[in-house]
Amino acid sequence: MSYANTSEAAVNECIVKFAPLVKRLAHYMMASLPPSVELDDVIQSGMLGLLDAARRFQDGMGAQFETYAVQRIRGAMLDGLRKSDWLPRGLRKSLRQVESMVNKLEQQNKRHPTEQELADALGLSITDYQQLLQDARGYQLVSAEDLQSHGEESFLDHYYADDRPNPLQALLEDGDRRVLIEAIEDLPDREQKVMGLYYEQEMNLREIGEVLGVSESRICQLHSQAIARLRARLRKAAVEFA
Repeated sequence: MSYANTSEAAVNECIVKFAPLVKRLAHYMMASLPPSVELDDVIQSGMLGLLDAARRFQDGMGAQFETYAVQRIRGAMLDGLRKSDWLPRGLRKSLRQVESMVNKLEQQNKRHPTEQELADALGLSITDYQQLLQDARGYQLVSAEDLQSHGEESFLDHYYADDRPNPLQALLEDGDRRVLIEAIEDLPDREQKVMGLYYEQEMNLREIGEVLGVSESRICQLHSQAIARLRARLRKAAVEFA
């Protein structure tokens, strides 16, 4: 069925039918977000994505509506989260220091640094370092601060500026997608498994913990650590290709 250029009644019918999909995706996303994020806010953003999908979808696009809607819903949820910028500025600063240290130690030792090595280099105990990773629950590959400018061009504005409305889409296209795929494949084994189970199998952190035999908080730490490694790799690639 084509929803493009249809009546508001048809659009409303579509929204009612697929509203449970929005709630399911919101609950899935909430598993990796801090307690400060409200479920209702995520659902509201997702419903706006569903509305946009219902008004834009055409059968000729070659995709089932649900497949198309999931992309629009997730995109709207992420946009809403970026705008809310829920991680405190001090925590973001600490995470950027982790990224910089990941890059420094990788260049120095020609391998991935361990958590203990990163903690030592940052002057933290392993407990404090892992707590930092735990506090970074919801840390994303592209964060709100990457998309903002405070007197200087932001990282993404400088290296990925174009006329596409979604910076994340720009990041994942062309050669950058290849860089990201290679970076994921190069992650330490356990972190690579976490990323695969979370993003490909769409398991939540608790479920991944059960599969790998560790706590949900430990999976959260591994996820944050993997994101830090990937961001460090992408920043390095951006500088090399600039």
